[in-house]
Amino acid sequence: MRFPTPLIPATLIKRYKRFLADCRLEDGREVTAHCANPGSMMGLAKPGMRIWLEPNDDPKKKLKYGWRLVEHANGHFTGVDTSVPNRALKSALASGQIKELAAYSTIRAEVKYGQNSRIDFLLTGDVLPDCYVEVKSVTLSRQQGLAEFPDSVTARGAKHLRELGDMAEAGHRAVMLYLVQRTDCQRFALAADIDPTYAAEFDAARARGVERLVVGTSITPEGVEIGQPFAD
Repeated sequence: MRFPTPLIPATLIKRYKRFLADCRLEDGREVTAHCANPGSMMGLAKPGMRIWLEPNDDPKKKLKYGWRLVEHANGHFTGVDTSVPNRALKSALASGQIKELAAYSTIRAEVKYGQNSRIDFLLTGDVLPDCYVEVKSVTLSRQQGLAEFPDSVTARGAKHLRELGDMAEAGHRAVMLYLVQRTDCQRFALAADIDPTYAAEFDAARARGVERLVVGTSITPEGVEIGQPFAD
């Protein structure tokens, strides 16, 4: 998935009210960007960090910049836009790039299921059980090479695990897919110290038949591409 508009570098001044970030462009101008990430963004919102913004000239948008990436001192990138995983995954699923899910011929996004929920992707195919795929964006890393989820307490995420478990027990295939939006990680773990309830719900979901799939990404200021699955 390529960014529609070329990104430009900036320096983060501060993030506030969850969805706003004041930034300094390379020419010295200060602008406010939209931050499409409701999470805590632990370790990713420190003043002075080098970030990448996507400009826009959409008259319907009040903010003319969107915060897309963090560039780390080691040259690696983290994608902070939580809408990117589903967009990137949709094309990867359609092309059969994710071999664990490649057998399905039909892909539908945002299908209603459970208790007032929508599954990110519902995959269907001849003689195959329906496959419910829930996607979470992973951006936290507190230990070199290790990606973690979640970065804050997520009651909504726990609810999704229970609903995936319901689908698995009903005879469907249910997959919890963690998309690691970092290029500096090769391993994945749940951050049980941050949200022990979520970790417990994950264990319960696995016991009910929910599959875990962790997929990496390749990230540059040009775009985000789906990478290889992590070892389970």
